[in-house]
Amino acid sequence: MAQPRLTDFFARRRPGLRAAPPRVKPAWRTPSPAKPAPGAPARTPGGSRKRARPPAEPTRDHPALPARRRLRLPADTVSDPADPADPTAPAVPADPADPTAPAAPTVCAAPADLAAPTVPAAPGSPEQAPPSAGLQPCLAAQEKASKVTFSELKSCLQRARELGARAQELRASAQRKDAGELSVPEDQGPPAGPRGQKAPAYQRFHALAQPGPPSLVLPYKYQVLAEMFRSMDTIVGMLYNRSETVTFAKVKQGVQDMMRKRFEERNVGQIRTVYPTSYRFRQERNVPTFKDGVKRSDYQLTIEPLLDEEAGSTAPQLTASCLLQRRQVFRQNLVERVREHHRAFLASLNPPMVVPEDQLTRWHPRFNVDEVPDIEPAELPQPPTTEKPATAREVLARARSFMSPRMEKALSDLALRTAQPSSPGSPSPALPATPPAALRGVSQDLLERIRCKEKQKQLAQMTRRPEQEKRLQRLERLPELARVLRGVFVSARKPALTMEVACSRMLGSYPAAMSPGEMEKHVRLLSELLPDWLSLHHIRTDTYVKLDKAADLAGVITRLACLARAEAAL
Repeated sequence: MAQPRLTDFFARRRPGLRAAPPRVKPAWRTPSPAKPAPGAPARTPGGSRKRARPPAEPTRDHPALPARRRLRLPADTVSDPADPADPTAPAVPADPADPTAPAAPTVCAAPADLAAPTVPAAPGSPEQAPPSAGLQPCLAAQEKASKVTFSELKSCLQRARELGARAQELRASAQRKDAGELSVPEDQGPPAGPRGQKAPAYQRFHALAQPGPPSLVLPYKYQVLAEMFRSMDTIVGMLYNRSETVTFAKVKQGVQDMMRKRFEERNVGQIRTVYPTSYRFRQERNVPTFKDGVKRSDYQLTIEPLLDEEAGSTAPQLTASCLLQRRQVFRQNLVERVREHHRAFLASLNPPMVVPEDQLTRWHPRFNVDEVPDIEPAELPQPPTTEKPATAREVLARARSFMSPRMEKALSDLALRTAQPSSPGSPSPALPATPPAALRGVSQDLLERIRCKEKQKQLAQMTRRPEQEKRLQRLERLPELARVLRGVFVSARKPALTMEVACSRMLGSYPAAMSPGEMEKHVRLLSELLPDWLSLHHIRTDTYVKLDKAADLAGVITRLACLARAEAAL
């Protein structure tokens, strides 16, 4: 007796379930015109060679199982490529290897359709809704989403175009603003850099970043030129002392290796402008070269140093002392050029100022040293010109025979029109000085007194010696040092202290770093200015400092500040 299966029990217990006839898989359509033999078994779509299992015959003891729960595609959503209008035609699956096969349709089903099993309706039950009814909202939602996405992309593209147009307008306006920018005032000088470009900050403010006390500082471009002259003189001296012909090509390579900067003929012309008696320049041929690009018959620029021939010496040498002397002469010439621009600046002030050259120790505070114009390069000897036309005038003179009279007249009219505007270097008429809006209504006498006082202050600042500058710096530190010194005496509870002990304790309390010798100079200056408050006593080998603790510290600080201001105004 066969043992019944567990699933048979549930099949018998469920009422209303009947054995459904087994579903036979339909034969898939293939594009091949060949048809299988009638007796041959049909193959599966995957191309498997296994034999198809014969359908089981339902028996009375073992009824057929209920249909499996699976998702059934509605017939109206699957279209046959052979007949797209026929909804009953079975769909042909797309072969992934065939590139011409149509893509599979996208199916979106509602959650209820996915969860509900496909069970045949019992007889007498109400008719069920078609499965394509739940698919229409999904298709409508997809169509709406696609429309929304397209509109969003279109709006983003329009916005990007607007932003691009706006950026171009801003860039064009910035360029127009830079081109139409007003020229700098007369005391600032013309803009630095070639072709009016703005020089970098380390060049425009080079004079302000120099260490040490203020002095006659050279502009950055002048210092670079001085360094180029030093390097060039060194290379020329080595080659000249070896009795070797000095050419510009050799000097250029050596200077660029030393300075890591470009060295061109323009820089040589500037050096000749500043120091015209330093070298002799010539164009020579048949100079031995060891380069493939330079022929022996080509003209080359040769450089020869001009030296003072001493009596009894046949071949003067460019020694180290001579190099140092030439370098100092070159620097003095550069300083003299800056002095000329400084004198022109002082003459343009209101009221004008005149400073003796032997007393000038620094530039005017408002004189922008780094904005001094470049040095115009001098002309260097050029190789002999050939018959080739070098200028437009020569080309025009040669082409006159080939031009018609009308074209020649048009060119002459154009030359006249371009020559009519005045040159930029022509002096412009002086405009009447108008006071600014902030000074309207102020008395002219008061303005004149203020300007005269400011002029005296600036004149004293420009003619101040380094020793006077150091004394003024010490005077500015004295009020704070007086407060620190009184605190040292109060904490020590002694009427007098040695100079060494007082200076060491003041160094520990003063915020700025200072040496003991510098602090002692401040204490001596303090006793010199206020002998009634601080006195020095020399006993044997030591110097003692005695302080009047009963004196008013605020009055002492006020007196020191007044003395500092009075000496700064001198």
